[in-house]
Amino acid sequence: MGKLIYGSSSRELELDDRMLAHVKSIAVMKLRRNESFTISWPRSLETGGGRVTIWVHPSISLQFEFDQEQRPELNRSWLESMMQEANKTGDLAIGREVPEVMPTRPAPASEPRPRKSSA
Repeated sequence: MGKLIYGSSSRELELDDRMLAHVKSIAVMKLRRNESFTISWPRSLETGGGRVTIWVHPSISLQFEFDQEQRPELNRSWLESMMQEANKTGDLAIGREVPEVMPTRPAPASEPRPRKSSA
């Protein structure tokens, strides 16, 4: 279980390394462009339920701590879905992984048949 650590208040969010790797990828892409955004996640029922949202800005410290040294493989479909939602609403919502959509290979082009001349 990795951690996202936000700002000087040391607000920590525990996420599995795979989820954290995807959140990190989106956050880095947006912050490179100097885009501020929010990150939201559901609170557990043990802590009262509901949802937490933090404002992410390039001037605020953001750390990602992973338990595993090996980097998880990223799901491009999930990244695209997360980025589209973050761009549309300004909110990077942490949720379930979307299935990876494998690119379809185009069918091989068939060779054209020679035309019979009508003689």
